[in-house]
Amino acid sequence: MEHAAPAATSAAIPPFERFYAAHAPEVYRLLARRLGTQAAEDAFQETFLRALRAYPALRHGDHLRAWALTIASRVAVDALRRPVAGELPDPDLSGELIALDEEPAYRQVAHLTAGLPPTERAAVVLRYAYDLSYDAIGLALGSSPDAARQATSSGVRRLRRAAAPKENA
Repeated sequence: MEHAAPAATSAAIPPFERFYAAHAPEVYRLLARRLGTQAAEDAFQETFLRALRAYPALRHGDHLRAWALTIASRVAVDALRRPVAGELPDPDLSGELIALDEEPAYRQVAHLTAGLPPTERAAVVLRYAYDLSYDAIGLALGSSPDAARQATSSGVRRLRRAAAPKENA
């Protein structure tokens, strides 16, 4: 009686939100060790933004930890190559000056979105701060593009209601 060898199966790719929750602490620790805590915050956001952009192209969920740490390592190397604040970039390498004091997009809208529920906040930030498509937002939230559009719309409605002048009744 012959038994067929079991087929090797690849791990399923979890929703991005679950991937983020599972690997965020370790990615942040790696970046903090390499860059210090201040620079690690920006590098952390850049790491997961790059991961989010590449996530749709993944073929399997094997080795996601190693993949995330590799992205983080490359982001750290890129950060170390950037000019130090206060130094101007080499004019031979760049035709335009780089804004060294610019805040990351998520931080620029944090004061506006702080009161939103987490899913709506994530959808609004990804849509308006990072200009991602609803397909990419749905992937990040582990939902459909339609659900991402709805979460974004609900978040914007809440922001409009909060910003509307209160009438004296």
